[in-house]
Amino acid sequence: MSAKGTKAGWLAVAGLGPGDAQLVTSQAEAAIAEATDVVGYGPYVRRIAPRAGLRRHESDNREEIERARHALTLAAEGRRVVVVSSGDPGVFAMASAVFEAVEHGDPRWRELDIRVLPGITAMLAAAARAGAPLGHDFCAINLSDNLKPWTLIERRLRLAVEADFAIALYNPRSVARPEGFARALDLLHAACAPGRILIFARAVSTPDEDIRVVCLAQARPEMADMRTVVLVGSSATRIIARQGAPFIYTPRAVPA
Repeated sequence: MSAKGTKAGWLAVAGLGPGDAQLVTSQAEAAIAEATDVVGYGPYVRRIAPRAGLRRHESDNREEIERARHALTLAAEGRRVVVVSSGDPGVFAMASAVFEAVEHGDPRWRELDIRVLPGITAMLAAAARAGAPLGHDFCAINLSDNLKPWTLIERRLRLAVEADFAIALYNPRSVARPEGFARALDLLHAACAPGRILIFARAVSTPDEDIRVVCLAQARPEMADMRTVVLVGSSATRIIARQGAPFIYTPRAVPA
């Protein structure tokens, strides 16, 4: 961090990757090593080893704005603060919450040294495990309707399928809203051929990792949960059969 940030306090928003400690960037590790405070959702904060001089501030999963305000307040008091997210902090995570708090909060927060430190998000880790399914144009859609209406999710998904993107589906199916992913599958069934390739990647890079490659006709809602990212291939996505897990890729050149 800069000398200015060290004197006045600073805030870094760091991605911890999908789970494996080896996938945390050296940049994020350096910020955490220098931090006086780590702020985040409980399971992510607990990934940071305790040490002398480090305060760990845990909060609930749905307290993003309050968490961001707390972190900004600490930084304004001269603390060196790291807000931790899983994956990449700019992909459905804490970076946008921090800047939302800055825009609508204490004007002094705009003068803080704030940095976003990228991480490896779940869709990239899952794609790497499978081969290269995101090798051409793709998009990411969050299926959670906590912060946006289902009608908007449905419209975006329909248009993404119409545009023939490969699609990464985040937060597909929770206990509280199991019907969302079933609706998404119904939309895919209506718009895609039954042989469209889907990859269900659960807990990638952790001991609980489970990767399943199926065609759309075989996909079922119960195959996904909140630890799963679902990669939907485009019409051009290919499967290379071999002994063991197949290779999945989307060619870089798409026929006109």
